[in-house]
Amino acid sequence: MKLETLDDIKNLITSDTETDNIEFKKTTGQLERGMETLCAFLNGEGGTVLFGVTDEGKIIGQDVAGKTKETIGEAISRLEPSVNVQIFYVPMPDSEKKVIALHVESARMERPFCYRGRPYMRIENVTTLMPQDKYNHLLIQRGGKYGWETMTNPDLKISDLDEHAILGAVRGGIRCGRLPEATIREDLPTILEKFNLLHDGKLNNASAVLFGSNFYYYPQCLLRLARFKGTTKDEFIDNQRITGNIYTLLDAAMAFFFKHLSLSGKIEGLYREEELEIPYKALRECCTNALCHRLYHRPGSSVGIAIYDDRVEIENSGTFPPDITMEKLLSGHNSEPQNQIIANVLYKSEVLESWGRGIGLMISECQRVGLPAPEFHTDGNSVWVIFRYTRKTVGYDPTVTRQSPDSHPTVAPQVEKVLSAIGEQTLSTKEIMGIIGLKDKSNFLELYLYPATRLNLVEPIYPENPKHPRQKYRLTDKGKELLKR
Repeated sequence: MKLETLDDIKNLITSDTETDNIEFKKTTGQLERGMETLCAFLNGEGGTVLFGVTDEGKIIGQDVAGKTKETIGEAISRLEPSVNVQIFYVPMPDSEKKVIALHVESARMERPFCYRGRPYMRIENVTTLMPQDKYNHLLIQRGGKYGWETMTNPDLKISDLDEHAILGAVRGGIRCGRLPEATIREDLPTILEKFNLLHDGKLNNASAVLFGSNFYYYPQCLLRLARFKGTTKDEFIDNQRITGNIYTLLDAAMAFFFKHLSLSGKIEGLYREEELEIPYKALRECCTNALCHRLYHRPGSSVGIAIYDDRVEIENSGTFPPDITMEKLLSGHNSEPQNQIIANVLYKSEVLESWGRGIGLMISECQRVGLPAPEFHTDGNSVWVIFRYTRKTVGYDPTVTRQSPDSHPTVAPQVEKVLSAIGEQTLSTKEIMGIIGLKDKSNFLELYLYPATRLNLVEPIYPENPKHPRQKYRLTDKGKELLKR
């Protein structure tokens, strides 16, 4: 920005009142308050503080001595972290007085800023102290060493991670073309380094969230599941608490939906096409976002799923990116993950969409079957999404089947069908689909086969090449044991 003439100042003052990025001060006698506001602008989208302008927007100028410039320089040095502040001394016509302008641009990557050790924020035309929760949120968003997911844990060992989950993520990435096939033949430290989870021999917090098997140090890797009777929280039908890595928790969440939501179906020829009361893809996308984008730095935080007779609510700790409005969130936006390392691994393993299309997918899937669009809410500390449904709103004439409780709390009935179909055999995808009675391959892979492989219940006979033309699947020892039970 260039402010060299009085006309530049007049063009900047568009009204006789202050705004969310313009502040008036009569003289530098109010420098302290002006600097607090400049700090608030830095924590927002930038702005300008003008000295020599009255509260009503009248330009009067002020005397500028050497001491004035020295005092301003000292005040700017008290901003933390250090930042570039543009200083303009604009002369008044026919006068020795000048208008002093202090201008800062947006500095998102360096936020939060403090002045004299205290953070400030701007609400409309008022400067106020920033609440601690917002300060912590901005601090977590700041990149590099300040991000919780990047912090190393010296007590964390590779043996504390789930090797099957790591290799499952690699196979998923190879299958979708986001990882080279040679990745599956590399050792675990090399894979973890490529995922940015291991640096100088030390594992970071993101590695535990993604692939951990021991959560003594990570109680926040928690999923709360509840099915309530009716439309209130007065009475439980089912109540579970599951600790695990993201892949485990995502599978547990989907199994819970299959256990407590009805399947609506229609018959096409010899085959039955099934769909949950709320579309599977919408629920899975919402759970993925909740697990990926939540704030993990609070040990007592978690993801919660509550199923009622008329709605499903999915809640996680955190908030939307501070610079994305609700309108922009719903109309399309660039992806700005809270946890870039976690999001990158989930993207490479084909779990997460990286282009900010998740919300659009949730909305379109609900609209496809005649359900209302999901509702998105935040209070600054948590985000929750509400899916409303009634059986009458499904898009086709349904025959509704209530899911019976499955034999294992984290295994969906669809996974059990895969185990039963394979048994002691080694079968191709087409053969398994034929036994179960399915014709939609993408539906079979997403709802049946991939969850079974992620749970290490089913394994491919060519794990190093998921796209092998003679690929077949068999039960693991874990899968055989579960089938016996």
